[in-house]
Amino acid sequence: MAASAFTAFLFPGQGAQTVGMGSDLYTNSPAGRRLFDEADSVLGFPLSSLILNGPSDELTLTKNAQPAIFTVSIALLRAMEEQLGNHMPTPTLMAGHSLGEYTALAAASAISFSEGLRLVQSRGELMQTAGEAIPSGMAAVLGLELNEVLAICSSTGVQLANANSSGQSVISGPNEALANASALALNRGARRVVPLDVSGAFHSEVMRPAQAEIDRILQGISFQEPLVPIIANTSALPITTSEGIRQELAGQLCGPVLWQQSVEYMAAQGIARFIEIGPGAVLTGLTKRTAPKAELTAISSLETISPL
Repeated sequence: MAASAFTAFLFPGQGAQTVGMGSDLYTNSPAGRRLFDEADSVLGFPLSSLILNGPSDELTLTKNAQPAIFTVSIALLRAMEEQLGNHMPTPTLMAGHSLGEYTALAAASAISFSEGLRLVQSRGELMQTAGEAIPSGMAAVLGLELNEVLAICSSTGVQLANANSSGQSVISGPNEALANASALALNRGARRVVPLDVSGAFHSEVMRPAQAEIDRILQGISFQEPLVPIIANTSALPITTSEGIRQELAGQLCGPVLWQQSVEYMAAQGIARFIEIGPGAVLTGLTKRTAPKAELTAISSLETISPL
């Protein structure tokens, strides 16, 4: 592979899903189609049909959206390798947003695609169940800095779920606490507070039953050391060992995604090129706000691979 020092691969999380994502991979990339077919075989149901044809409300369910995004993201990575060959960029670091951290683990060969897919399917099912058990949700807070959002969390009982970029955070918790926190944020000068279309309060204590079950599942998984260091959601520091992976996943579901801090860390390490691999381009937009001088590319289709 051609060396591409100072490059980071990024992988998106839930919310990036759209019906038809990856359709060009399925039709025109043998490597991409193999991933779709393998996903169907591993899960025992036609995930590829749901991804390609919908319906949208079924694809959006947490239990389906997470394995779907995981599959399309890895299929895109395999299509890149197939299309670029020796010109494939070699990442110095990797990072993923929430679900995307699991994709990064598979991309870095810390876990196989099939085992990662089964883990992601369990994660999505457990998160959906936990969210349905307690009326709860998430909201994006726009226009307030992180210290102000943290103060609101402390006084209302919600939690910081995502620190996405300067002036953009996500809070998470039971519905009543979330409503109080949203009102307080607006009172303290937030430009907007936007409820998110999710099935529960991800990255909060509402997810504790799901986290407990994931911890049990993790005991049966043997992680390999990642080929590329992965910047952890909960610490914004690199994971380089199998034990580090286990510790990160044991705290990730109830802890915050420190995306802004992760990008700041990567930029400080000399990363000058960020390549988002997966449906959509949400992380590309967030990363641009934190590292405005970096080169940013979103790989979401075969067409977007060729300019690399």
